[in-house]
Amino acid sequence: MVKIPSPRRLFRSRSRSTTTSVGSADICAMVAEHEKIEWEVRPGGMLVQKRRSPEEDAAAVEYILVRVSTGWQWHDVSIDATATFGDLKVMLSLVTGLWPREQRLLYRGKERDDCEHLHMVGVQDKNKVLLMEDPAVKERKLRSTTLAQLMGVPCHSFIQV
Repeated sequence: MVKIPSPRRLFRSRSRSTTTSVGSADICAMVAEHEKIEWEVRPGGMLVQKRRSPEEDAAAVEYILVRVSTGWQWHDVSIDATATFGDLKVMLSLVTGLWPREQRLLYRGKERDDCEHLHMVGVQDKNKVLLMEDPAVKERKLRSTTLAQLMGVPCHSFIQV
């Protein structure tokens, strides 16, 4: 959400005297400098944010390269800068073979939730993220494989007809 300054602060002149006023182009420049948003003045004198075409919006999408370490392997993943860690997990599931629910992503020493956005946490281009397999899932897999080896049969019927 973009915060626009209040109209009182927006149309106030820079000097204390009331005889000088700030022109509409100066206001536009002040707001653009403050918010880094492109503004335009419509013929009626209304100050509005510039419209962009869908092609410009598609070109404005910023992609970053995230280096993901699994301990002994590195994976370079190109992803949208405003994506979530859940989106990154889905991309990594294609590369690593781990389901997203089996993955734990650590960035700056903290485990990140699926709903957290990369840009809000501070992930930038070529930053490193650590991928770990969930210990509970790992233990469940180990238990199921050892149980299968002990039983010798992957399926066992409980009811005999």
